[in-house]
Amino acid sequence: MDRKSVIVYVLSDSVGETADLVVKAAASQFRATDIEVRRVPYVEDKSTVREVITLAKEANAIIAYTLVLPEIKDYLIERANEENLKVVDILGPMISSLQSLIQVQPRGEPGLVRKLDEDYFRKIEAIEFAVKYDDGRDPRGILHADIVLIGVSRTSKTPLSQYLAHKRIKVANVPIVPEVEPPEELFRVPINKCIGLKISPEMLYHIRKERLKALGLNSDASYASIERIKKELSYFENVTNKIGCQVIDVTNRAVEETANLILNSFYHSSQNR
Repeated sequence: MDRKSVIVYVLSDSVGETADLVVKAAASQFRATDIEVRRVPYVEDKSTVREVITLAKEANAIIAYTLVLPEIKDYLIERANEENLKVVDILGPMISSLQSLIQVQPRGEPGLVRKLDEDYFRKIEAIEFAVKYDDGRDPRGILHADIVLIGVSRTSKTPLSQYLAHKRIKVANVPIVPEVEPPEELFRVPINKCIGLKISPEMLYHIRKERLKALGLNSDASYASIERIKKELSYFENVTNKIGCQVIDVTNRAVEETANLILNSFYHSSQNR
């Protein structure tokens, strides 16, 4: 069987990835056909439409599009009809169906899918970063983080890191332990990026006791003793004073509340840079 050759022009007022993928998915269903996709991104003027119409006419091609700007889309349809060219609206039927169902006017903004994709990938990157640099595993991450959280054990460093990661913030967290010298990277990071998490000895005593019980361990271990806790908190205070960083009291705060304080501080310092 002779192979047929077909050209499909893909027009978009963004990068054209959506239409490109749909056309290639459809093309995969035709074995005896060579289908060439020619993408034309960022179509924002009628002159580009006219050029594509001319090329498509010469090649007897199909035009697929994901144009959301009404004046450009209407012009394309009008000119294609005049030239008897086949055009396929990839987004239009779905947008019309949604508009009919929810009775809301579409925004008509190009590139929104790409913006959503970029936002999604930034979130995934931040989540992976938080996992990789959790609990001081690799101090090299400190210098690449948007925010560095420091605190003694059980001050919600990990939950906060993950919560902030879902806000697309890259967070490294470092435990402060009297027997372990803090990584030298902590003293090289800008102080506005470093945030200490403090807690009252009484609250930490309760949290650690409950933690040991949940693990089936002896709740009288030195880890949960008030003397040990006060020693750790004193050392933590020395470290934060040396760094000169902001300190947030998490004693009676939910993770979400602490996270909002951190975000407000982060965005405020970002605006002042």
